[in-house]
Amino acid sequence: MAEASEKLRIDKYLWAIRIFKTRSLATEACKAGRVKLNGQNVKPSYIVKVGETFSIQKGVERKVILVTGLLERRADAKTAVQHYEDHTPEEETYAFKSVFHAPVLKRDRGTGRPTKKDRRDIDDLQDDWMDGKAND
Repeated sequence: MAEASEKLRIDKYLWAIRIFKTRSLATEACKAGRVKLNGQNVKPSYIVKVGETFSIQKGVERKVILVTGLLERRADAKTAVQHYEDHTPEEETYAFKSVFHAPVLKRDRGTGRPTKKDRRDIDDLQDDWMDGKAND
């Protein structure tokens, strides 16, 4: 496919391997300090080299990727995956998803709004559940 020569900007690379949907989003992430090489922020014009490891913060998601090949043009996902290795620690891969698994309390239809006492009981249940999850 479209293999790059030896010079490729980090923003273009992150867009080509499908980490970011647009190149401008990749550029903004670099400018905001969400793309790092050895703990140092990387400018969008940084030239990528094979063998470098980047950590990328994208919302609540964090990725650690190792550059295995340079891809200049955006390609399909199967091709893109061949140009990097994902070294994201497994605990970080699924850590942010657990936030959305809070219990949802439902009330029977037709019972009306909860009273103050009901509301306090619900809050106590949720606090107990969160304290139990925090200790896990």
